[in-house]
Amino acid sequence: MQTLIVSAAPSAGSLTADLAATAESTLREQGHDAVLLDLPRLGWHPAVRPSDYGVETLTGPVGTHASDAAAAGTLHPEVVRHQELLRRADLLVLVFPLWWAGMPAVLKGWVDRVFTEGFAYGLRDAAGNPRKYGDGAFAGKRGLVLTTAGDRAEAFSPRGVNGHIEDLLFPINHGILWYTGIEPLAPLTLLGVDSPVWPGIDDARARVRKRFENLDTDEPLPYRRLLDDYDARRRLLDEHSPGRSDLAIHLRPAEHPATTGAAPTGTSSPR
Repeated sequence: MQTLIVSAAPSAGSLTADLAATAESTLREQGHDAVLLDLPRLGWHPAVRPSDYGVETLTGPVGTHASDAAAAGTLHPEVVRHQELLRRADLLVLVFPLWWAGMPAVLKGWVDRVFTEGFAYGLRDAAGNPRKYGDGAFAGKRGLVLTTAGDRAEAFSPRGVNGHIEDLLFPINHGILWYTGIEPLAPLTLLGVDSPVWPGIDDARARVRKRFENLDTDEPLPYRRLLDDYDARRRLLDEHSPGRSDLAIHLRPAEHPATTGAAPTGTSSPR
């Protein structure tokens, strides 16, 4: 299995950096090929710039600039290199500390710059339907989020003050991975790392190794497909989860693996 690990570790001595290295070594021990992109150490610039598309100024929609640059061969070489790494990957692993309920800017900027129109989105099938939410450009790939947060696990439960961890990760699992066709696996969320009862780094490493045991055969989160479960206005069909409006309605409920409280995902105990 070809794996691309993209890390937003804020420093070389951070917990995130350690867990990204653990993920890489675990995959290699299993016989998989793994490439680790340490974005901060690479000096990755998070903001889209005109130079990404070989122009001096952005005068129109960014997507149009990206498509034109791809056709003309003027996409920035750094962006092209990362796109090729993603193109070859069977599995994409995103490793980051949860900052302000989301990804650090460097990782969000990696998505902004690498997932360009015509490469990651903006495609249509033979019938003219948009290829997204299950039938995207990266259909056949798998994705895994590995994230850490300081507050205790209970604060990320369905009634926790921080919001349910599954909801906080929905924009990534559903809005980035599933949108582009990548099948998201149940995430590994290591919570409570700033808590006095955190088991420590050895426990965290063990949980990463455990989670990475069967990534090539694990069932992905059963998100609904756009062309199967939504109407022409892209609203969930009335027969699905009637009377509800929570984010979990976008999962097929009979197959929904309860990540919170399920030991294999690591979301049920402090990280």
